[in-house]
Amino acid sequence: MTVSTEVGARYEAVIGLEVHVQLFTKSKIFCSCSTHFGDPPNSHVCPVCLGLPGALPVLNQEAITMAMKAALALNCGINPRSRFARKNYFYPDLPKGYQISQYDEPLAEHGWLEIPVGKETKRIGITRVHLEEDAGKSLHEGFADSDRKSYIDLNRSGVPLIEIVSEPDLQTPEEAYDYVTRLKTLLLYLDVSDCNMEEGSLRCDANVSVRPAGATALGTKTEVKNLNSFRFLQKALAYEITRQIETVQGGGTIHQETRLWDSREQRTYGMRSKEFAHDYRYFPEPDLLPVVISEEWKAQVRASLPELPQSREHRLVTSFNLPPQDAALLTASKSLADFFEEVLQAGGEPKLAANWLLNEYPFLLQEAKADFEEHRVSAADFAQLLALVEKKTLSGTMAKDVLREMINTRRAPDVIVAEKGLQQISDADQLAAVAREIIAANAKQVEQYRKGKTATLGWFVGQVMKATKGQANPQMVQEVLKKELTTC
Repeated sequence: MTVSTEVGARYEAVIGLEVHVQLFTKSKIFCSCSTHFGDPPNSHVCPVCLGLPGALPVLNQEAITMAMKAALALNCGINPRSRFARKNYFYPDLPKGYQISQYDEPLAEHGWLEIPVGKETKRIGITRVHLEEDAGKSLHEGFADSDRKSYIDLNRSGVPLIEIVSEPDLQTPEEAYDYVTRLKTLLLYLDVSDCNMEEGSLRCDANVSVRPAGATALGTKTEVKNLNSFRFLQKALAYEITRQIETVQGGGTIHQETRLWDSREQRTYGMRSKEFAHDYRYFPEPDLLPVVISEEWKAQVRASLPELPQSREHRLVTSFNLPPQDAALLTASKSLADFFEEVLQAGGEPKLAANWLLNEYPFLLQEAKADFEEHRVSAADFAQLLALVEKKTLSGTMAKDVLREMINTRRAPDVIVAEKGLQQISDADQLAAVAREIIAANAKQVEQYRKGKTATLGWFVGQVMKATKGQANPQMVQEVLKKELTTC
């Protein structure tokens, strides 16, 4: 499905995202059942999360604290008073027949998150951050009606969620991708969620509409669900924008509905007509008191916030003179940025450390089928390796071989260098002696070089490197050869 560039330029998309994030609490939001993922179905349930008559919810304070962390980091105002409501709908994995959520009195409102757009930044508004409980999970097997079976696992029922609702400030699938990527990084820095999309810890719904370019009135929106990866989000939005433009261009009508993304067919399809707020018959939750946030509690939570990604990115640029792109890549992972700063504390040179951590180290970890979180190499050993490169004791190629050995054996670089005799030869007299031997044995190549075939120099460099088993300093070899080839 495509539209011409000319037709596409006549329209603009309006995108808002609803991101649901499971909080990293040990117990559920209204009971003491475990939130641990992957245990046998229905092994973490009780009368409260099963919705049995007479069971009363008790609010998990840690869930409130984590939600406040996220809201403050998103520059939201924390409401001094918020309350829970019942969102009524009927679905097999919702045992009570309603979901305890927040509606007209949410925990936090009116924030923002900045994303990169070209060389500038764009501020995306955050409408609200509110708390709610997760539903259970339906599991299906079989395709034919005769053998189709469905099961319900209620382990997830009652796991605390925050819903982060953006303003309709996003205009392209690329902006939406950058927004959720930055949001995920922020949440990981805060340690309020593991944001594992495969396990359902982070889920995203997208509201999208199109309108004539320059218009102010919003078009009819559709909501796209079932987006379990950021790439699928980007692809689903691209498809849906194109579908809506084609429909409008053809004189058709966009219907407000919920659609699903089919990753196999790479398209969205209609699921049901979109509900409105009144369809859920919201009313205040009678079994829970309003949540009152004191200024003291808010101040404590604010003081507990770590250095946030964008602030850290700016500091790496200004304090260590790193290129902005390197700083952005380093801070995209808190564990990588932490390790980078540990390497610097151990004596590593900033630009060299950034280069090796962003290029050689990830490649060699992947080669070893290892994960960065395993900490195969200590910060002190990494800094020692960089020092050997800086002193030209090791060439880049040699250092890469040493790092590979460090990853596989977890031994220190000086031990590996001593054992394998991998010290780079940078003694000019020693290299000159090797060069003279090779020059004396290859009169034809010497004559070619002296007649202007300068590419022959590379051949001589290769011969010296071969003779020294790759331990010669390549830059020094070139200098020595130029001198010897002229004088010999």
